[in-house]
Amino acid sequence: MIASMTAFGRIEETGDLGHVIWEIRSVNHRYLDVSIRLPDDLRMLEATVREHILSQIKRGKIDCNLRFDPGDSTGSNLQINTDLVEAILKTADTISSAIPELGTINPLEVLRWPGVIKRETPDPEIIGGPLLQQLDRTIDLVMETRRREGKKLQAMILERCDTTANIIIGVREKLPEIMDGLRDRLLSRAKELTIELEHERLGQELLLLAQKFDITEELDRLDAHINEVRRVLKNTEPVGRRLDFLMQEMNRETNTLGSKAAHYYCSNASVELKVLIEQMREQIQNIE
Repeated sequence: MIASMTAFGRIEETGDLGHVIWEIRSVNHRYLDVSIRLPDDLRMLEATVREHILSQIKRGKIDCNLRFDPGDSTGSNLQINTDLVEAILKTADTISSAIPELGTINPLEVLRWPGVIKRETPDPEIIGGPLLQQLDRTIDLVMETRRREGKKLQAMILERCDTTANIIIGVREKLPEIMDGLRDRLLSRAKELTIELEHERLGQELLLLAQKFDITEELDRLDAHINEVRRVLKNTEPVGRRLDFLMQEMNRETNTLGSKAAHYYCSNASVELKVLIEQMREQIQNIE
């Protein structure tokens, strides 16, 4: 199923582990770029977290963030690092003696100092499993959003493919009339010349001009590319890069079609095709 690269997932739970918040943001990117932010006490889980993400997501810029507060699981009083508090107060007294107008230090400010309140370091062996289960649920939310958005992108691209195919059909139907009109104009110009042209030479020149302005091959290749886009959109693996390549090829054929146009109908069709291809290309940039 087609998946978008833009999504967001968030899981927030409070339980025996404490307060846990997983957040994953996904945006479009040419390759896969995963950035993981974990609390310092849980940095050893980074490799496993990355593996869980890579098992589901194949392309995009991924920002994964874990906020973890174990809280006071014992229900006891706060444990204070008295040595650190004494060092802070001693330093504060030194500063206060030098700058008396600073006033006294607020005890609450001391409590906010990193390391003043002792917290039990979480054991990764104990909390790693539950945290990774919550991570997997967050990834599931992200993947659900990516697939839902991908379905919309798929419908839009298929609609543009149908419109493109109809334009090509119209050009094909008009092509015999266009070539006959070109031949008549050239014959009319030839009759206006003051010199006599050999019939065989004139036929050769008309054949060369017909080959020069023939756009059958371009139309055939455009049809082939459209069919390939439809086929690729049915794939289950990531197809964004393949679709982007097909858009480049379709744009190249459309440019050739416009440069060889011998009638305003073909010129207008070329412009309409370029608009449709650009619309598809913009959306394909967001497909995994």
